[in-house]
Amino acid sequence: MTEVDDAQVKRAVLVSIDFNTPRFDEELDEFIQLVESTGLSPDIIIGGQRYKPDARFFIGKGKVEEISEFVQAHKPDLVIFNHELTPAQERNLEKEIKCRVLDRVGLILDIFALRARSYEGKLQVELAQLQHLSTRLIRGWTHLERQKGGIGLRGPGETQLETDRRLIGNRIKAINNRLSKVRSQRNQGRKWRKRSGVPVVSLVGYTNAGKSTLFNRLSGASVYTADKLFATLDPTLRRLELFPGYKIILSDTVGFIRHIPHDLIQAFHATLEEVKSADLLLHVVDVNDEQRDEHIAQVNSVIEQIGADVVPQVMVFNKIDVTDRVQAHVIDNPGDVAKCWLSAHSGEGENELRELIGKYIRAEKQTFKLHVPADAGKIRASLFEKGAVCHEVLDGEGGWLIDVSIDQPSLERIFRDSGNLLSMIQ
Repeated sequence: MTEVDDAQVKRAVLVSIDFNTPRFDEELDEFIQLVESTGLSPDIIIGGQRYKPDARFFIGKGKVEEISEFVQAHKPDLVIFNHELTPAQERNLEKEIKCRVLDRVGLILDIFALRARSYEGKLQVELAQLQHLSTRLIRGWTHLERQKGGIGLRGPGETQLETDRRLIGNRIKAINNRLSKVRSQRNQGRKWRKRSGVPVVSLVGYTNAGKSTLFNRLSGASVYTADKLFATLDPTLRRLELFPGYKIILSDTVGFIRHIPHDLIQAFHATLEEVKSADLLLHVVDVNDEQRDEHIAQVNSVIEQIGADVVPQVMVFNKIDVTDRVQAHVIDNPGDVAKCWLSAHSGEGENELRELIGKYIRAEKQTFKLHVPADAGKIRASLFEKGAVCHEVLDGEGGWLIDVSIDQPSLERIFRDSGNLLSMIQ
């Protein structure tokens, strides 16, 4: 497992190649922020342009020699690529450069490993690291190619590589078993929240947009915050009184980033389920971020990947206290995503956001008569889970005639989650 040890690794060579990439400079700036988030000090940034990656080294032979000469002269601890390398490319580069090589995926995994605090978070990070490592058991370690043998060990034997793969596979299986228990507990919690009828509002956004600061402002909690990428990883839920006598559950989630490793999305699936099951998403954006439009698109892409794109959103443009060009205000036009400008740090615009949240989730219950066919049992189960069923009779064809008392947004969400339209309303 590649884990950046802040006590040992101090200096790094950064490599970032431009493949005619749009917004290359912005991606480079984010890469530098990622590296500095680990406590490393960049010695030099080595760049260049190519049309396509080299199959053997990813970069050209000339760049390999340039990096090798710098490494020999200045003895850095690490060479980090702002790209995803194949296992063979990592091995070839380490052999040529004579220095440890880490790619972008490994760097992000190491940052997550440094930030994870809860039992669940550590398990999820370890799972992602092991899944990443399992493809990289072909480094130039000679012991990986030797057959077991000797007295008492005669026979077909097993290569060290096969042993390592088997041990990693066993560990992945054990972690998945533990995470399945965590998911079961989370599912029970979600079912209880649905039965209680308390709406869930989930904070999402690009990393370092100020989600945890806003979470603390709204809930009065003291979640760790810092001006760095992935300051917090572990999901946090707090019950708060939005208005006198009206309570919601607020959920803070992990921040997103461009080119987020697939292994991380898979490993954090249980955590991201909190986003999918929310009644409303607060999409937090740094209003001063020059790449905010691209970051909004990146976040929405991940939201779509986890199937949470059907959940209503409110755009929250944060950090207006940093600039005097924007004042706290709300734009809520019919048919468009509502937008709120505020400062989570100073509290300016907080009341406006609370009112906007209330407008979306404080819907009055209505009475509906539904004809639910036999093949839509999931809808019936969801209605019972919500405690919305007032009366039910069979229709003689295996379906049900159901009287329900529920607010319109919740009913629409049940139908969306089930892949059905509202044609069942009588």
